[in-house]
Amino acid sequence: MAIKVTLFSDPGCPWGYSADRCEMALRWRFGDQLEWELVMIGLAEDPSQYTDRGYTPEMMAGFLPQFSKAFGMPFQYEPKDHVAATSPACRAVVAAGLAAGTEAAFSAFHALQFMQFTTAGELDSVEDIEAALAGVEGLDAPAIVAAIDSPEVLEAYEADRALSRQAAGGPAEALGKTADTDGPVRYTAPTIVFTAPDDRVLEAGGMLPTEAYELSIANLDPSIERRDPPGSPAEALAGFPRGLVTAEVAEVMRPSGMPADLGAVRTALEEAEAAGEVSREPLGDDAIWALA
Repeated sequence: MAIKVTLFSDPGCPWGYSADRCEMALRWRFGDQLEWELVMIGLAEDPSQYTDRGYTPEMMAGFLPQFSKAFGMPFQYEPKDHVAATSPACRAVVAAGLAAGTEAAFSAFHALQFMQFTTAGELDSVEDIEAALAGVEGLDAPAIVAAIDSPEVLEAYEADRALSRQAAGGPAEALGKTADTDGPVRYTAPTIVFTAPDDRVLEAGGMLPTEAYELSIANLDPSIERRDPPGSPAEALAGFPRGLVTAEVAEVMRPSGMPADLGAVRTALEEAEAAGEVSREPLGDDAIWALA
């Protein structure tokens, strides 16, 4: 039986976005031995939850170069038109999951992260949300946007928010990886909770290296099979039909214990593109790479 992997995140969080590369590495290394679940934290129901704390579009854009330098994910750096609530986008992810399953929710989630961090799009604009989801194969973007205020989606979203706010007294709080910005102690993005088939649980709160997640998995099931890193960008991309950004390819290819070499991976990707093996679609200051 698979280990359940519950990811608590929010499309508006740059930490959660920067951890996407860890998710892709785990998917490569353990495949269908992991059963993924996505829970929306719901960081902000209203922009005032940010603006009352002094956040401005310029301030939020000013943080992004630090994330790019530290983790390598693609960004655009111009300030947004306004500080946005994340709730509408979170509900769109929930709606996608109710309509088409967990992997559809992940696809919607990643599309909205890319919109948030590599375009001028806003997470509280239904037009921007629909435009972002329109590019995801298998998603009915207009239907998803139409459902974000439905009773079913609201109920499921509130259940996600409640589950995210049960972190008090747990391992994540002990390590300072929680927050209480809207009352109850909640998980920060990204937090991953691993659950074994016998219901043993390990909690990995906040931003952590991929090895921390691997350690959790191996402690729950030492017999689990771990796939070696791919030997080339094309081999890595073969496992991800939607494609990967450079930092995700680098993390998938990275041997444990070694730092990711984005420069070398980018060069290898460019050489593979020149050879006709992979294609590149510009995204922010980087690209999504896919098999040609």
